[in-house]
Amino acid sequence: MSPSPMTGTDDPDPAASRGSLDRTRRWRRLRARLRVWRMRMHAHPLLSLTWRTAVAVVGGAILVAGIVMSVTPGPGWAAIILGLAVLSTEFRWAKVPLRLARRWAHRARVKAHEIREERARKRRRKRG
Repeated sequence: MSPSPMTGTDDPDPAASRGSLDRTRRWRRLRARLRVWRMRMHAHPLLSLTWRTAVAVVGGAILVAGIVMSVTPGPGWAAIILGLAVLSTEFRWAKVPLRLARRWAHRARVKAHEIREERARKRRRKRG
């Protein structure tokens, strides 16, 4: 292990990691509280219906905006994936298209990277 820049020894500075540990604990507590809040909300029929309706409206709006942006200038596919992600938090049917869209986006990203690398190789061959 290389010497720590804070202490000059091989042992890491315990005070330096304390901040990230506190941040992690706070995040875990917040997630636990949100999970409890969501469980209580879903236990109440009217609140559950209201929440699912709100998620459907917001997710649907983002999804429709993504579909519109796919034919007009804008980040259409990103909005479609985001809309499906919002919808999949409450609706099981949205998980399948989200999985397919993520897979498609990953393949497109890999393909774009391969094309970029191929163009860079061609440029290097022309110069050299």
